[in-house]
Amino acid sequence: MSDKNTYQQLSNNTDHNCFGCSPVNASGLQMKFFASEDTMFSDVTIPAHLCGWSNIAHGGVLTTILDEIMSWAALYFIKRITMTKSMTMEFLKPVQIQSPLKAEGKVLEITGKHDAVTEGVLYNAEGMACVKSTANFSIFSPKVAKRLGIADDQSLKYFADVFGIK
Repeated sequence: MSDKNTYQQLSNNTDHNCFGCSPVNASGLQMKFFASEDTMFSDVTIPAHLCGWSNIAHGGVLTTILDEIMSWAALYFIKRITMTKSMTMEFLKPVQIQSPLKAEGKVLEITGKHDAVTEGVLYNAEGMACVKSTANFSIFSPKVAKRLGIADDQSLKYFADVFGIK
């Protein structure tokens, strides 16, 4: 769905079971992420087993997709460990399961030493925005993330290698 020639694909670990992004979670979305200069994107198709009512995607699944794209955008562009603090969702159009979608995320602003605001949009195959979200993220140093149990040494190495987090 997207022009991947202008984006860099980010590598993902196989040592986790995240519902949104793990490439080894057979029941999950297995999202892949691509970054441009200021935007993260992922092409995703919601499988039939994640249906809400009458072939429409469940709102929780749509929320997960936008949380993932904004989280990866925050990690990649802020280059620090981040975690969603709050999110707002605006469901604009019904989203069909088993249809190609494009999720885009970006960092709107860093509002303080430990806070950032992101935006996510989910587009259908016709390019129409179906769901929009904004989120507030907490920002952590690797040392604090480790102390709080957010990331272990192996995860911190991955974050350093992929996102440049030090």
